[in-house]
Amino acid sequence: MSEEFYRDIISVAQLANYSSLNLIVLDASITPVGAMEKPKSCWPNTIIPKAKFFDIEGDFCDLDSALPHTMPCAEQFNKQARLLGINKNSQIVIYDSYGVFSSARAWWMFKSFGHENVAVLDGGLPQWMKQGFETEKAIDQQIADKDHEPDFIGSFSGEFMSEYFTDKNKVIISLFNENYRVIDARASERFYGKVPEPRAGIRSGHMPGAINLPYSELLSSGKFKSVEELIDIFSNKSSTIQRQIMTCGSGITACILALGAHMSGYKAISVYDGSWSEWGQANGLPVTKE
Repeated sequence: MSEEFYRDIISVAQLANYSSLNLIVLDASITPVGAMEKPKSCWPNTIIPKAKFFDIEGDFCDLDSALPHTMPCAEQFNKQARLLGINKNSQIVIYDSYGVFSSARAWWMFKSFGHENVAVLDGGLPQWMKQGFETEKAIDQQIADKDHEPDFIGSFSGEFMSEYFTDKNKVIISLFNENYRVIDARASERFYGKVPEPRAGIRSGHMPGAINLPYSELLSSGKFKSVEELIDIFSNKSSTIQRQIMTCGSGITACILALGAHMSGYKAISVYDGSWSEWGQANGLPVTKE
């Protein structure tokens, strides 16, 4: 019997029953953003068995950038993936401690390096625990691997495909191009500038011509809505012939939109890596609250 692979999302039941020597489970949780509270159950005290930590804020971001969570260079990404024991043929399953939040960012990063067999755990750690599946505490070696080279190094080697991400210059052009649609994943109160941005020094509002689709509208009880519901949501926001540019506060929840659009059959998708953390700075880029 051939092995089954998962490439978008995987349910907790499917993961619990999945048996493969090629399986790598990654915890891609990040520290709370804005008013978010730290989950009571999270790394390193509560993890899915044998999970490894995918450090979006450290190992897997450009630490030389003034912006949060931006993509690292290909050399860094490949090296850190190998240090996690990831091989070219690994089935990767990614979760986070919020349900579906930063796990989609890690999924999009692997996709941008050409790795196909990567899936987000639908509902994440909360759904895993809700269904009564076993958890454990990260063992000392899992934590120590952050600072010491592990015994096993994987063979992962991906080639970065730049079309998965875009920059402010491309966004400026795209805002006034009918073949593009810029979609903002932030909450509507932030999009319309009704509340201050959580990061200091960032203006309130949105890009002229952008449309708002809060990432929470794709979810129900911490899990993705059905594909049929996602198709309806995106069909009201964008034409299938338009290229979608997803943006948010810092490039995290934009990837939830990217995953939802991908599940809905859209192919021409990119993520604005700098997102509002870059655009909202006092640097002359246009901002509106209308």
